[in-house]
Amino acid sequence: MPKPEDLEAARMVRKEFARRPIDTSLMTISIVHGVVYLRGSVKPMRGHTFDMKEELEILSKILRQRPGIRDVVIDVTRRA
Repeated sequence: MPKPEDLEAARMVRKEFARRPIDTSLMTISIVHGVVYLRGSVKPMRGHTFDMKEELEILSKILRQRPGIRDVVIDVTRRA
């Protein structure tokens, strides 16, 4: 059973992604002992063009600064 801290961190990660024009419908977010794992595929939402790699790096830096998150592991495929 997931720890309450990990569940709260997962909500925070989802909120942060919701603020960005990134389609995460094919991505899973899991958190184990404060480490965020992002797996699957991501792409820009329709009508948006930006460097996805740069955007993910920015999100990673933001998430690492949040309480309860020790590290972020990004294992996603960037689609056009």
